[in-house]
Amino acid sequence: MSLRQQLRLTAVLSFPAIVAQLSTIVMQYIDAAMVGSLGAESSASIGLMASSTWLFWGLCSAAATGFSVQVANRIGANDKKSAQAVLKQSIVPSLIFSVILCLIGIAICNHLPLWLGAEEEIARPASVYFMIFVASLPMLQISFLAGAMLRCSGNTLFPGIVNVVMCVLDVIFNAFLIFPTREIFIGGSSVTLPGAGLGVAGAALGTALAEVVAGTVMMVYLWRCNKELNLKGCTASFRTSKECLKRAFKISTPLCGEHFLLCGAQVLITAIVAPLGTVAIAANAFAVTAESFCYMPGYGICEAATTLVGQSLGAARKKLAVSFARITVTSGIVVMTVMGIVMYFAAPLMMGVITPVKEICDAGVEVLRIEAYAEPMFAASIVAYGVFIGAGDTLIPACMNLGSIWVVRISLAAFLAPTMGLRGVWIAMAIELCFRGIIFLWRLRTDSWMHVNKDVFGK
Repeated sequence: MSLRQQLRLTAVLSFPAIVAQLSTIVMQYIDAAMVGSLGAESSASIGLMASSTWLFWGLCSAAATGFSVQVANRIGANDKKSAQAVLKQSIVPSLIFSVILCLIGIAICNHLPLWLGAEEEIARPASVYFMIFVASLPMLQISFLAGAMLRCSGNTLFPGIVNVVMCVLDVIFNAFLIFPTREIFIGGSSVTLPGAGLGVAGAALGTALAEVVAGTVMMVYLWRCNKELNLKGCTASFRTSKECLKRAFKISTPLCGEHFLLCGAQVLITAIVAPLGTVAIAANAFAVTAESFCYMPGYGICEAATTLVGQSLGAARKKLAVSFARITVTSGIVVMTVMGIVMYFAAPLMMGVITPVKEICDAGVEVLRIEAYAEPMFAASIVAYGVFIGAGDTLIPACMNLGSIWVVRISLAAFLAPTMGLRGVWIAMAIELCFRGIIFLWRLRTDSWMHVNKDVFGK
């Protein structure tokens, strides 16, 4: 492939994936903004659980990745029947895994907010929010699995469209579930809008319902309509072979372990922030949501990198895999640098949309401008990780991520928070992200990532 063709293919796969990632963040932004209008306590109750929901979300995503990378490799090798077989065999173990996570989440939901140091008025709604979230995990797992399979087959457009629709549905469901019945004025006329008045619980329920619709639509499309992976007429068994499960385990286990310890670190960061007060908790959570608009394009390009590298190595074209790795990482750095500049100047607007509370808004603006300087290196770590996943290289990058988070970020945050407050926590985060980007670029440059897990793909 010529350089021009590689750039074009990268753009074709990246753009819909970026839109899908952004729509996910828009959905979180909508939840935060709608609940934010109810007051600081409601905002803090969602913010307190953010790191814990990301933990469970990440574990479901890691489980799907263990199978989707195998599919990308087989499609690259032009082995459609094997790709279909992996897809079919992935469904049962993925669902079992998500049900186990669901049961664990329900068992701890009443205690988790208190473990995080929440006060009573925050702990109760936070517990309800988390319980509804974990109850929807099996359907969320289906959505993740179907979306990952579609993207690894080269179809990033349909998951992007579904995610945008899910975002719209989230707005609609939230409007009826969060707020009580009320009068709204349209063109000078008064209209009664019915509502359940569930507050924080309504935000969780609205998101869960939107995810149920999205997961159902994507799985039906994958099953019947997708060119590469539709299962109409597929005679493969749903029973997972030992080889397929072993390869999925090799890919997913480091990712699950990383997500667990990474989000454990985020939970610890939340515990460091919690003593700083309700305003700090809410500002921290909302700033993370606002910053997501910057780094989610990087995750979109990351997904394209996984597909391109996985298919290239499946076709035994190592030079092409290296070329795609460099193109996607460079693209991610450029895009997120631009987004970082936008975030720096638009921070007051981004925070103002989420919350009307001035103290929360001011604190969020300050930390967002600190974080803007770290976006280029954050991009390098995000997209390089996608490259490594496409090659089945997950263990060493996971250790690099964890070492960076636990050694650099946690220690710095614990040291700076008592004297600098929330600002110190985000300075620690920015320093750590720059360090992480540097070490990921170093590993990418060595090309050793292509030779770590050849046996993952049965070669």
